[in-house]
Amino acid sequence: MILQSESGYCMPFEERQGKDVEMSLGYGEQTHPATGERFFHHGVDFNVKCYALSAVASGVVSAIVNSPTHGICQTVRYGQYEVTYGHLANVFASFGQPVKAGQTVALSGDRLHMEVRFKGEELNPLEFLTMLYGNVKAVQQNGLGGIPDFPPFEMTMPTDYDGDREEIERLMMRFLPMYMKDLQRGAYTLPERTEQSLRHLFTMGAAKEYFYENMPSMSNPLGLGQKAMPLACKVQNLLIADFLNYLALRHDVYLSTMDDAVKKNFTGKP
Repeated sequence: MILQSESGYCMPFEERQGKDVEMSLGYGEQTHPATGERFFHHGVDFNVKCYALSAVASGVVSAIVNSPTHGICQTVRYGQYEVTYGHLANVFASFGQPVKAGQTVALSGDRLHMEVRFKGEELNPLEFLTMLYGNVKAVQQNGLGGIPDFPPFEMTMPTDYDGDREEIERLMMRFLPMYMKDLQRGAYTLPERTEQSLRHLFTMGAAKEYFYENMPSMSNPLGLGQKAMPLACKVQNLLIADFLNYLALRHDVYLSTMDDAVKKNFTGKP
């Protein structure tokens, strides 16, 4: 779930020194500050008046509209994500223009309204921003000086979970930073059988010279090629199963396709 970018990552705006970011209106069911009526808010609002707004990765401006609700709005597409800024005073990147992370694309008006979609489905923007922050911290903790040129997460290898691919991607977008953090601090550990299976697969891969078939890169550090695909598919299955095991144990979250019998027997199994 790391967005690809040639120039790194950033938040939509940088708050002035010594001042905390203030969210004036959250996502979901809200009470209108003026009328007191309940309504569903499809984004989040920030108290940032006349702030420069930046692109969060390499992308392209996919829309500029004048909305009766949010005034001038600009949407930038980053792969399968679309991020919309509303209540703008001005836009500096026109429709169809490519942009890079950190590039100023617009100027907020009296506030910033922000919406996010993934594959057309609406997301809580705070979850999206948390994901970006988690990615940056993961890169820093790995001791990398720059931002790696990782591609967006794609389940391109056949797995036992292909039928639940879209749901798993949504769960990863929401919970993967928590999963990685809990692993790092020891709050969650791999089941012993899962760890043993992974060790066996990597030992077998080394013995059969599956590694470094191709030139290693940031997106393929082991240089895996076609002959390693069976091993890679088995590893993918184990890692996805462990992520689902973590969701069940730590968050009581299950795939919608799991029935009660499967849920009962699922936790703790690799």
